[in-house]
Amino acid sequence: MAEKRDYYEVLGVSRDASADDLKKAYRKLAVKYHPDKNPGDKAAEDKFKEVSEAYDVLNDDQKRAAYDRYGHSAFAGGMGGPNAGGAGGFHDPFDIFREVFGGGGGGGIFESFFGGGGGGGRCGRRRDGPQRGNDLRYGIEISLEDAARGIEKEIEYDRLNQCKTCSGSGSASGAGKKSCRTCNGVGQVISSRGFFQIQQTCPDCQGSGEVISDPCKACSGTGRSREHTKLRVKIPAGIEDGSRLRSGGNGDYGVQGGPAGDLYIVVNVKAHDIFEREGDDLHCRMPLSFTTAALGGETTVPTLEGKAMLKVPAGTQNDTTFRLRGKGVKALGEDRHGDLYVHVQIAVPTRMTAEQKAHLEAFAKAVGENPTSTMEESFFEKAKKFFR
Repeated sequence: MAEKRDYYEVLGVSRDASADDLKKAYRKLAVKYHPDKNPGDKAAEDKFKEVSEAYDVLNDDQKRAAYDRYGHSAFAGGMGGPNAGGAGGFHDPFDIFREVFGGGGGGGIFESFFGGGGGGGRCGRRRDGPQRGNDLRYGIEISLEDAARGIEKEIEYDRLNQCKTCSGSGSASGAGKKSCRTCNGVGQVISSRGFFQIQQTCPDCQGSGEVISDPCKACSGTGRSREHTKLRVKIPAGIEDGSRLRSGGNGDYGVQGGPAGDLYIVVNVKAHDIFEREGDDLHCRMPLSFTTAALGGETTVPTLEGKAMLKVPAGTQNDTTFRLRGKGVKALGEDRHGDLYVHVQIAVPTRMTAEQKAHLEAFAKAVGENPTSTMEESFFEKAKKFFR
């Protein structure tokens, strides 16, 4: 007997492959080597059994752990591996195939195996019908001012809509659809391969159970055609960057009379030149002259609505923060506003005339030859202790 190949090698996956990776690999190989696609091909049948056995072991956490530790010897004798009997034994490959492509009970690929399951009927039940259309995504960019105040925008996008030529019927004459003769309207057929009975999607109606004898040329019989659409969207005040707005029924038109999908508008708020947003609050850094900081006074502060006056107390230090209540962004869905936080930066002149320098030197002499603020003195005292 030929030596068994490594199960991971059989499925073509790495040893740390996830359950989804295993299922994808198995599905691809199962379709390729399935006996119905390779009638009379013994090599393909053997391959199908091999990949099914590998998937059966690796898809079970306990079996996989045993295999990773002991290899094929984990299932030798009566250890409950793929060759053992009883409840822990190997499932037949068709059961696994049902799991990957759809559950059993008449809804999967196989209606019956060895004459069971579906009672030996010629056709299975129809499984395809009206389907909901796809949801669509549209990105829109707005300014911080628009986000704060709210705005209405017109957007344009393409969607699959009901075909106007055939009114969605897919038929050029309007006669609509007729029951498929191949599957008698159930959407699936069963073919026999010796003692196997294999259920498949009807090749003529693609599982719908109906066919169109005169397909509409505008939509090729699908009942849907691509259409350029314009839509006005209301963006509420207070919306944040990355928020999604749902417009129900404005996605793709449904299949076979199914409901339309939805349109999701993703809002991107552009960065502002002055303000930074934090929730409903705004922050800005504003330069303040040395004289105003030292002597106190009033200065003008920018806001989203225009300007506001800020009172600056004498002796204001660099990076002092002032709070302007209610000058932030309107809270979404609420009747209140956030606040504006102004972080002042003392502006130090970089170019001075000789006269200005003389005045500054005179000021330095007036406060002492080596003027040092109380804060600086405290800092240097602490630094001395640190370096002792």
